[in-house]
Amino acid sequence: MTRTASDSVGIVTPQRLEFNAPLVLECGRTLPGFALMVETYGECNADASNAILICHALSGHHHAAGVHSESDTKPGWWDSCIGPGKAIDTREFFVVALNNIGGCHGSTGPVSPNPENDNRPYGPDFPLVTVRDWVKVQSLLADRLGIACWHAVVGGSLGGMQALQWAVDFPERLRHCVVIASTPKLSAQNIAFNEVARQSILSDPDFHEGRYLENDTAPRRGLILARMVGHITYLTDDAMKQKFGRDLKSGKFQYGYDVEFQVESYLRYQGEQFSRNFDANTYLIMTKALDYFDPAREFDESLREALARATCRFLVVSFSTDWRFPPERSQEIVDALIHNRQSVSYINVEADQGHDSFLFPIPRYVNTLRAFLGSAHGTGPTALSAPVARISGAINHEN
Repeated sequence: MTRTASDSVGIVTPQRLEFNAPLVLECGRTLPGFALMVETYGECNADASNAILICHALSGHHHAAGVHSESDTKPGWWDSCIGPGKAIDTREFFVVALNNIGGCHGSTGPVSPNPENDNRPYGPDFPLVTVRDWVKVQSLLADRLGIACWHAVVGGSLGGMQALQWAVDFPERLRHCVVIASTPKLSAQNIAFNEVARQSILSDPDFHEGRYLENDTAPRRGLILARMVGHITYLTDDAMKQKFGRDLKSGKFQYGYDVEFQVESYLRYQGEQFSRNFDANTYLIMTKALDYFDPAREFDESLREALARATCRFLVVSFSTDWRFPPERSQEIVDALIHNRQSVSYINVEADQGHDSFLFPIPRYVNTLRAFLGSAHGTGPTALSAPVARISGAINHEN
């Protein structure tokens, strides 16, 4: 039995919310209805002005903080930032986390029964969804919870894309937007990484054209390779060097193709674990959503024009060693907002963990997030207060 720490939200119980109205998706297809898995932390105040939405990344889900039982040893994926006294302080804020549609952790997705096909799993028949679709669904969730305007929408990586899309699509429904380790659209290299990952799944003999559940199997080899490729891009060369170097598992060469180096063992372990807990069709959907994201597409390819709709204050965070979504991609967002004379605070954090840095409680990062969010009751700061500058990796612009 374990005891939850004093700064933990404690034991939490996920809720499954049903939405029965048809949902028209950006691809042109319609879901007859859908369900969302949701967790909430903290208490919603009388006018629902203290609500914060947490948007998850590719492999994320609704379990962002706390534990599910006394014996649960694995807290939520962002437990380091959500809880009493933490950067997202649940003594002040009502925090909402969900598993997006297309996911595989309880929300309607490829593993769900398809009511239009004898309740067999959707599998490859589940439609491709986009970041805009997710934001639309999240707005319906806000309606269900009685939240007219979020105090903040917060997300890292793919979650940051959702936060940015919120500011474009529903400018009147959020006061703060936090975009962490993200990008206004994928580079060709990032699309290429995603395609390699998808091909590893699609070419697995156990994929069965996406109907592996009906064949009582799963394309685990393909999913393992996809995760291994992805994991390499989330880390840095220095981080891998410090953690593994060229250390051998047995201390000497075996002259074969089994695991010899520690880094090989680590990647295989990560892939194996992931393949047991994640759905391959969901992985395909999530990577395509990444590829499609480009809020400027409908504004003559102008990010400035797209973001000109936003009325909220922005915090943009990048990390020095993130080569998947490097700082210059975050600075594209910042530069567009500054050009529009919109309120934006920016910090580039020195960190060793690469793209995964946004998951770690790095003091400068966490303290900046805490300061930006301030108090829901107006007793604390709601934005950083430095002038426009490029000093110590920070830029701030206020109207």
